[in-house]
This record gives sequence, C-alpha cells and structure tokens, in this order.
Amino acid sequence: MPVAPPRHWRRLLLFPPIMLGVLILVLMVRGREPPVLTEPIEPVRPARVVEASLVALAPTAAGYGSVQPERVWAAVSQVAGRVVWVHPRLREGEIHAAGSELLRIDPVDYELLLAQARAELADLEVQRGNAEALLVIERRNLELAEAALARNQRLIGQGTTSQSVVDDSERALLASRAEVRRLDNTLALIPARQALLEAKARRAERDLAHTRITAPFELRVADLAVEAEQYVGVGQRLFVGDTVERMEIEAQVPLASLRRLFLDRPAVEVDVTRLGELVASLTGVEARVRLDLGNHVAEWAAEFVRFDDTVDPRTRTMGVVVAVDRPFDKIRPGYRPPLSKNMFVEVVLRARPAGEQLVIPRLAVRDGAVLVADAEDRLRRRPVEVRYTQGELCVIAAGLEPGARVVVSDLVPVVEGMRLAVVPDEPLTRMLRAQAVQP
Repeated sequence: MPVAPPRHWRRLLLFPPIMLGVLILVLMVRGREPPVLTEPIEPVRPARVVEASLVALAPTAAGYGSVQPERVWAAVSQVAGRVVWVHPRLREGEIHAAGSELLRIDPVDYELLLAQARAELADLEVQRGNAEALLVIERRNLELAEAALARNQRLIGQGTTSQSVVDDSERALLASRAEVRRLDNTLALIPARQALLEAKARRAERDLAHTRITAPFELRVADLAVEAEQYVGVGQRLFVGDTVERMEIEAQVPLASLRRLFLDRPAVEVDVTRLGELVASLTGVEARVRLDLGNHVAEWAAEFVRFDDTVDPRTRTMGVVVAVDRPFDKIRPGYRPPLSKNMFVEVVLRARPAGEQLVIPRLAVRDGAVLVADAEDRLRRRPVEVRYTQGELCVIAAGLEPGARVVVSDLVPVVEGMRLAVVPDEPLTRMLRAQAVQP
C-alpha cells in the first residue's frame, strides 16, 4: 500500500506565483512617470457688451386712434317738398368742391309764396297812395266844415238862421274830423303792414333758397339717405358731408409716455387758453401718423392740436389730437393711400432733445441693476437709477458713468468678479444709435 506525501509540501507550491506577482508589481512601479504639478486655470465666460454713451435723445410717445374729419356737415332739409334733382355724383365716397349744387327740392310752392308776398306789397303801396290823396281831400273838407260852423254860429247870433242849421254844420265837422283821423291811422299802420309783408317775402325768398342744397366746403359724401323723386320733410337728414381739407386723429397715449416729453423743460407760466401752442413751443413736438400696410408703413406729417379733456381710468391713457392738412393731396398709389374716416393709425409724438442723456439697452437692466465689465474684464454688478425707458433704450439718471461696458448677454450663473471674454455687440449698438439722435 503506497504512502501519501507530507501535507507541508503542498504549501510550498504557493510561493512561486506570489513571488512572480511581486516581481511584476515592482517592475511596473519602477517604470511609471511621476505626476506633473500644474497651475489651476480660472474659467472665462464669453460676454457681449455695449458701451454706455451720452446722446441727445429725442423723447417720443406713441398711441393709436381712428381718423375723423375735422368738420362734419349734416345736410338737413329746411323745407318740405319733392326732390326734383340730384347731382349725378351724389354718392357715398364722392368728393365735391365748395359751392357745388348737390340736390334740389321742388321750388314751385315757395315761388308762389314769394310772388304772393310781393303782390301784397305792391297792393299796400297803392293803398298808401290812395290814403294820402284822400287825406288831402278830407283835410280840405275839414277846413270847409270848420268855416261853415263858424259862419252859422255868427248867423244864429244875428237871428238869421236856425239852430238845426248850426247842428248840421257841427255834425259835418265831426264827420270830417273822424275821416281825417281814420286816414291818419291807416297811414300810420301801413309801415307795420309793410314790414310784415317784407318779412313774409324774405322768408319766402329764404325758403326758396333752401330748396337748393349746396356744399359749404369741399366735402366727401357719407350716409346718403335720399333719392330723386322722394318727398322730404322739414328736419329730415339727407346726407353727411365730411371735410377733406383737414383730418384729425385722437390717439390714446399712455401718461408715462407723455411724461418724458416734458422732462428737463424750463418752467413757464401756463396759459390754459393757449395750451396747445404752449406745448408745441415748449417741447418742439412733431407728430407723425403711421399706417401699417404689411410690408410697408405709410406716413403723414401731422400737427399737434390739443389734449383731450379726460383720462381713461382703465388704460391710464390720455387723448392727444393731431391733424393732417390736405391728406388727399398727399396720395401716392401703392405707398400712401387716402387718409380716410375710421382708419386705425399710429400717432408718434417726437419732442426736441432736452440735453444729453446716458443711454443703455433696456434689456441690460435687471432688478434695478446692470452688469458691467471692469478694466480687468471681470464682472461687476452696479445698482442704477432709471430715469425713463423708451423703446429699446433705457435712460440712466445715476449709478453708471459714460463709457462703461454694459453686459447684454444672459450669464448663468452670475458670479461677482468672474472672468469675462468681452465681445462688443456691434448690431445692437447700431440699432440703439438708430433710435437716438446723436449730438
């Protein structure tokens, strides 16, 4: 029976692999390069900047409103009758010159009334002549009656005539006096009757003139409500005439926008009766009317006229009225259409610059502060006081100096003092300059 080898020899078989592993590890450690020490690198964030600059900024305010004619004339019939003639171009939208006859009402009845009044005046003149001639005769009869009464009274004293003869002479005298008084009264009433007949004739002439409807000024026809052969009554509206000489726009402008037009203006004594002239002279405001035509904006030069008398409590806007003279003379087919009634337009008010202002992009102001790049291109936060904003511009009153490089990029996160790679934003700079008036 064979004998098993001792168990301690099996343990010796583990040493060769262990020694081999140790040898390999020593060789690997000896062949490895030592670690290289490097300086830490600070991260740099790219940032677009715009330089804060002083410009002579022209304050502007804008609002929207509808176009309305400055004057609107309602043609109302002042006489009754049948419409016997209508102008061939009496249609809505047509333009007629001042003095053009537009409509005629049957004048026959009023011509008859005028003829009757004139005939009565002629008859009254004849009556005047007859009364004056009869008065001359009756006054002579009165003289004779007085002489006859005096003679008969002498004769009765002498006893050569009777009392009845004296009484007859006295009755004749009284009758002659009564006739003279009647004729005097008739002549006294003739001027009043003449004035009444003349007024009647003038009224007939006036009614006859009202049978012709003429344009009081150059107008555009609207709301036509009458046709030929139609009967019209007194007070009936026939049509409406809108002036084409001057159109007005009442635009609703925010009060905050109007405020900046008057900032930094000299204090003056306000004459409320000439407020419109005062605003124009104080601010030098110029108005423009704009109409968006899709890919083109039509413009008209306008004149500031007045402020409206109320403020809209819901929108906190005030009505500003501007006017455009002779808009139909400024038509450019395809570029500037007629400025017509009820057209919805934008009104832009632009005042003259009140002085140099420090402006930056509006998007650069966040929570009352701006981010700037200092001389070492590090990020700094500057609290600023905003005077007002206008479009894409923000006017700074305090907290920033001219020439500061304002960061306009969205940096996330924002770390005070972090390193920046500054890049001037030329397109934004050009856009801002286009909105401002350079000194």
